[in-house]
Amino acid sequence: MTITVNILYQGDGNKAHLFADEMISSGLVDKIRQQSGNLCYEYFAPFDNEQAILLIDEWENQEAIDLHHKSEMMAQIAELRKKYQLRLKVTRYQEID
Repeated sequence: MTITVNILYQGDGNKAHLFADEMISSGLVDKIRQQSGNLCYEYFAPFDNEQAILLIDEWENQEAIDLHHKSEMMAQIAELRKKYQLRLKVTRYQEID
């Protein structure tokens, strides 16, 4: 059962873009993509909101998400969100068999 989580990060000015840039340049994105059960981890920039970045995060199942949330990377992500003072809106989609 595939689970997709969309996270809309928003901050003042270009802070959301800087956050995504640091996630990529620090290697965190590559590490997350290598986690068992990760199917997609991609950032997108909405055309109508320059202060936002959308993350599309897709996993094989809830167990894979739970393992990701327990990983050391979550603390690093939380620190970066705090550094850039981001707000987020999370939407979850679950594939129905």
